[in-house]
Amino acid sequence: MLSLAGTAAGLVGAFALTRYLAGMLYGVHVTDPLIFAGVSIFLVVVTLVACWIPARRATKVDPTVALRCE
Repeated sequence: MLSLAGTAAGLVGAFALTRYLAGMLYGVHVTDPLIFAGVSIFLVVVTLVACWIPARRATKVDPTVALRCE
């Protein structure tokens, strides 16, 4: 949920700053929907993978062993 909220806030900020970024972009329209969608999907996928790896590792630990360590 945090990653989706951050992506939404970033998209709003990017659309708000398109006037200032227009001079830096060459060969790409300022509000190109393919670029916005691609970057947004990429960031959400990276976030999900970053959360999935530690969660998968944590599920491999036996709960009784983890409780005995504390």
